[in-house]
Amino acid sequence: MSGLIGIGVGPGDPDLLTVKAVKAIQNADIIMCPASKEDRPSIALSVVSSLIDKTKNQEIVKLIFPMTKDRDVLEQTWEKNAKIMAEKVLSGKNVVYLTVGDPYLYSTWIYMHKDLEEKYPDMSISVIPGIVSMFTFASKVGVSIAEGAEKVAIIPSCYDLSSVKEIAKNSETMVFLKDGRYFDQVIDVLKESGFPDNSIFAIGQDLGTENEVIRKLTLGEVNDDTLTTKYFSILVVKRV
Repeated sequence: MSGLIGIGVGPGDPDLLTVKAVKAIQNADIIMCPASKEDRPSIALSVVSSLIDKTKNQEIVKLIFPMTKDRDVLEQTWEKNAKIMAEKVLSGKNVVYLTVGDPYLYSTWIYMHKDLEEKYPDMSISVIPGIVSMFTFASKVGVSIAEGAEKVAIIPSCYDLSSVKEIAKNSETMVFLKDGRYFDQVIDVLKESGFPDNSIFAIGQDLGTENEVIRKLTLGEVNDDTLTTKYFSILVVKRV
């Protein structure tokens, strides 16, 4: 039966895929995956590459999502890639779309799904969730994301420091996702917002890969050598 499934492949370790996700990938006629450029590899595809049965001749389709903040370009890209998905499904194919982490947390899937539901209401579309990096990271460093009535803030890349300061004043845990190039800018903001020097400060990059780096210290111990400039990074700061 033809249809489209959005699949969260987790933070990078193929062993963290759900059983349901593995079955869907292996049963697909077409595997679609995001990449920033034609000549760049798809990180999502690399996570599942060992699971693909090459004897089945599954078609791999790389969808290009340029790294830009231009809203017009982004919307044109989402619409174009959603149309590619729809055409394959309507031709009778069973299609899966892979995304790092979970499809509903800062993912391009969100925008394409909206477009598809609006233009192809009869199309069979489902989603298989994935483990997100903050929970993988928490399990590795032994830090609770939330306890009791604690409040958690999740901040995406390209931070608006003024809003981060206000959010930090009312949060016990701050999770900064993606783009370590901005991490150095938040240290002073956190301190100005009342996070004490003994706050837990945990930082990681390339989780679940052979290049994984994880550091756990206190906010007061942070220096330039502590930080990362990698895009796929995570920072968790927690009051104690």
